[in-house]
Amino acid sequence: MVSDDGQPRPLPRAAWAPLPRAGCVGVEGKVLLHQATLVLALLRFAPHGTIDAHAAPFAVDVVCLEGSGYQRVGDTETPLRAGEGVRWPAGQVHRLWSGGEPLLTLMVEHRGPPPVAGATG
Repeated sequence: MVSDDGQPRPLPRAAWAPLPRAGCVGVEGKVLLHQATLVLALLRFAPHGTIDAHAAPFAVDVVCLEGSGYQRVGDTETPLRAGEGVRWPAGQVHRLWSGGEPLLTLMVEHRGPPPVAGATG
């Protein structure tokens, strides 16, 4: 939780825990930030860990921090390596999995409306 009063708050889910989703095997996560329009989470995949194919009603940026694996969005499957990222568009079926090595990703869920072009905050 991030506050406006300058006081530290505990993370929404600071400890590694298995993803609470059927179809996820060998994947643990921790939630770093959970706001109405933005969620940041780390996902740690064991070798051959997987998240099943599903869609989300919001765009998701996947940033590979360590290791390598594979991702699929729609009908397109590609490798994903450390230092690379991909955006999964809202409503598109996507999947993420590791090969024979561990994989660490930062997931950025954009749950709010897209920013207005030219707007300043």
